Amino acid sequence: MQQRAWKVGDSVQLTKTFGNAEIEKFAELTGDRNPLHMDEAFAARTRFKRRIAQGILSASLISTCIGMHLPGTGAIYLDQKLRFVKPVYVGDTVTLTATVSHIRHTREERPLLTLATIWTNQHGQKVIEGEAHVMLMAPEEISG
Repeated sequence: MQQRAWKVGDSVQLTKTFGNAEIEKFAELTGDRNPLHMDEAFAARTRFKRRIAQGILSASLISTCIGMHLPGTGAIYLDQKLRFVKPVYVGDTVTLTATVSHIRHTREERPLLTLATIWTNQHGQKVIEGEAHVMLMAPEEISG
């Protein structure tokens, strides 16, 4: 399998709507049943006024991005810095834009990509921002 030669400025966008089903599945998988995510009456009494999605659920689009698209097969996800700027409400549609902002090479000459990551809602408002570091496997590790 041939790896793509990524360059600074390359980007990928992914979009997902986070509804009740996604929030419930995430709660089932992780145990995060905070009433802010699960209980409309509770959430109505908070600063948010309604239920919000779990932050990491919204941020999880980065896993699909790195594993399947940028860089995709052969990616080793090293780290992620996140800042939650605005809430993602139940039913919001979120778009992740990941952009290669820097490339360097390891001692083994494997590319190490820095990705600028920005999530926006359906209104174009930034809801999460961050940065990820991804190393690419050697071609012989993924060919076959």
